[in-house]
Amino acid sequence: MAEDLGNGGADHRERRRRQRFVAKRWGSVCFWIVIDGQRLPLNDLSLEGFSLPAGVPPLGSGAFPFVLQIDGVPDEVRGLAEGMNFVLGAEGGLFGCRFLSFEGEGAARLHDWLTVHVIATATIRISEKEAAAIVTGPSLI
Repeated sequence: MAEDLGNGGADHRERRRRQRFVAKRWGSVCFWIVIDGQRLPLNDLSLEGFSLPAGVPPLGSGAFPFVLQIDGVPDEVRGLAEGMNFVLGAEGGLFGCRFLSFEGEGAARLHDWLTVHVIATATIRISEKEAAAIVTGPSLI
């Protein structure tokens, strides 16, 4: 069941143009988000947005502040995001969100984090240039 969270009546189902990356490395969650003081594991992440497991549909679709974190890195990415949809499945729900804005160098830092993530999780050896192209490239799903 997908729930459109408003946004002017247009079809705003969460469809990212950029590639999404599973927020796990070697079987463990490595990307986290802090929303309203709660640190939550991400399901996936891209330059455009993220999704996280959610047991109940979120209330409303307004903008909310977030803090992205990655295990082992003291830097954070801060900004504003908004909910796009909620999908209820057999194992709970999935809340899809898109980024609205980043503070400071947040967008560049996220790009760097995802580039390193692609290199670290690749099953074949790839260069930083190739990984960066994957991060900024079109979604394959």
